[in-house]
Amino acid sequence: MTLMTVSLDEGEVPALLKEILLELIEDRPDILHDIALEAIEDAGLLAAIHEGEASELMDRAEIDAILSGQS
Repeated sequence: MTLMTVSLDEGEVPALLKEILLELIEDRPDILHDIALEAIEDAGLLAAIHEGEASELMDRAEIDAILSGQS
C-alpha cells in the first residue's frame, strides 16, 4: 500500500470544502440527506436528554401506570 501526504494552506481549506459539498449535493444528494437527518435526530436526542435531566424523577409504579394506560 502506498501512503500519500497532502498539505494544504489554511486559505485553501474553505474552498476545498465548498467544492466537496457542491459535488456531494450534485452527485449524491441521498448522502447529504442522510447526514442532515442524522444531525436533526442527534439534536432532538440531545434536547430530550437535557429535558430529562431537568425534570423530576418518577418511581417505577408511575411509569408503569403511564405505559399501561392507567393514570
